[in-house]
Amino acid sequence: MTTIRLPGAADIHVHLREPGETHKEDFASGTAAALAGGVVTVLAMPNTRPPLTDPTAFREAVQRARAGARCEVGLFVGGTPENPEVAAALAPQAAGLKLYLDATYGPLRLESLAAVLGHFKAWPGHRPIAVHAEGRAVAMVLGLAALFRQPIHFCHVSRREEILLIRRAKERGLPVTCEVTPHHLFLTEADWPRLGPFGLMRPPLATRADQEALWANLPVIDAVATDHAPHTIEEKQSPHPPPGVPGLETMLPLMLTAVVEGRLSLEEVVRLVATGPRRIFGLLEPPETWVEIEWGGPWTISREGLFTKCGWTPFEGMVVRARVRRTVLEGRVAFEDGEVRALPGSGRVLFADPLRQPGASLQRQRCRCGNDSQGGERW
Repeated sequence: MTTIRLPGAADIHVHLREPGETHKEDFASGTAAALAGGVVTVLAMPNTRPPLTDPTAFREAVQRARAGARCEVGLFVGGTPENPEVAAALAPQAAGLKLYLDATYGPLRLESLAAVLGHFKAWPGHRPIAVHAEGRAVAMVLGLAALFRQPIHFCHVSRREEILLIRRAKERGLPVTCEVTPHHLFLTEADWPRLGPFGLMRPPLATRADQEALWANLPVIDAVATDHAPHTIEEKQSPHPPPGVPGLETMLPLMLTAVVEGRLSLEEVVRLVATGPRRIFGLLEPPETWVEIEWGGPWTISREGLFTKCGWTPFEGMVVRARVRRTVLEGRVAFEDGEVRALPGSGRVLFADPLRQPGASLQRQRCRCGNDSQGGERW
């Protein structure tokens, strides 16, 4: 087997379900899954219960993240028709503003153009407005980006027409970036019969032609992000299964297997999962941080040994040629050979604390608190 070292990945689109739905995931379990997948930085979405749309809910989420996170976490603030000024006031503490313009999971969705305009006018623009926009909503947002010159980040682009519109916008110099998910790169609607409710997500799986358009336009795509959105097996098998799939632990093995298959280069993977995401949101790379990847295999993706609380993956049974052996975060082994060694509360909460945001001192408060059950030290 061959081992290589890569920068720690940054996943700029995850749902950690805390507060409100911690039976699906929480900061401790979600960041454990991240470290097991070679991800050292995650940006969490605001469609929690309650949603992160006001100072009280945002502060509670920050406190929960400080208590539970094992790696770097940043939090988005969510947009509602009533909160443009409130959201803008939270901008210094937030990873960005998230606007939901199409059907999604949770209580946040902007139905009117007036509500969207309110946020485009109020948001200070030092970090992007991230949008869930599908189909013609993509064209609307591009028009607003041109009018307001607001930096816009398109989440989980999945359709041929969408990526071609974004490509044209970039060629015209508009301040837009975009991401795609592993499930839209590696699965299509042809997988629905096999996956059943476990293949239900937003945006839904697309056609083979849509998938091929994403691969053909990789140079236009700024990041691969998982849209890690866990639900329990029981919820997925219920009469009304919620949309969303987990992905933190499988992103790197899948992308690196595509390198082995000649679909993209190793340099492109690093751009898509590490340097590109950090550039979009102004995230510094943590010092003394890397991921050790084992090449060879073959290994078969399984639900056994997953750290996400939901305990399943839509990629179960797929064969990969790379796996994460070790994740080192700021000089400490955070994950190694199937064991998460970083403790809950050892992670940094980005932006929220002026003493701990990117660009400030990277010195952690460290304390020797003995070993945890998995052999890790409190750090």
